Amino acid sequence: MPEQLLIIKNIAHEGPGLLEGLLREHGISLHIEDLSLGGTFPDPRQYQAVVVLGGPQSANDETPAMQLELRQIRRVLDEGIPYLGICLGMQTLIKAAGGAVIPCPVKEIGFTESNGTPCQIELTADGRADALFAELGGTLPVFQLHGETVQLPPSGAQLLASGSLCQNQAVKAGEMAYGLQCHFEMTRSMFLEWLQIDSDLRRMNHPALLEQFDALEKEYSFVGRKLMENFLKIANLLRVGKRDSK
Repeated sequence: MPEQLLIIKNIAHEGPGLLEGLLREHGISLHIEDLSLGGTFPDPRQYQAVVVLGGPQSANDETPAMQLELRQIRRVLDEGIPYLGICLGMQTLIKAAGGAVIPCPVKEIGFTESNGTPCQIELTADGRADALFAELGGTLPVFQLHGETVQLPPSGAQLLASGSLCQNQAVKAGEMAYGLQCHFEMTRSMFLEWLQIDSDLRRMNHPALLEQFDALEKEYSFVGRKLMENFLKIANLLRVGKRDSK
């Protein structure tokens, strides 16, 4: 039986962040493929679970790398392999499941919306009942960085959480494939790097963004770690009863 967790990076600076720390803590082996550095999406059947991270690409790209990514995620769905997609990883999941990826009505960037209200997502009834959000409240603070969103396929997918601007914020396809449009994996060091690299973030007020991150960091990190632990339990990589987030 496969034991490793496969992590797919679509761009070098968008790494697993909080998830990688959890994996090290619990002694869970992982294999990382960075597609932006020439890596190839391997056969997901060789792994017990798959995580696909964010990136600047679009799930609508016709490049060979994206077409392979979509085929491998379709294989994940067909085989019932536990899957967690973040940002682009959610969009590729829904595209592979038969849904659509479309431009956002409004780009979502940062910790606050354009009117200054905090970026949050609200769990649906399905989300509140799902193991991915166990021990978490109904409203969660998030960091956003995306210009595309998804339309769910006619069948086979559930909406687990919604937002005020882009409705589809957390989804489930099949029995164990999840997608999160927002970023729950970010660490402070990752955020500092993104501020220097991402074209949208570079144009924003960095001191204000860092102040927002620091004010939210404790709650944000707790939610992110708990979500990741819940996924690892769903994937049977972290046994119930082992050390949880504190």
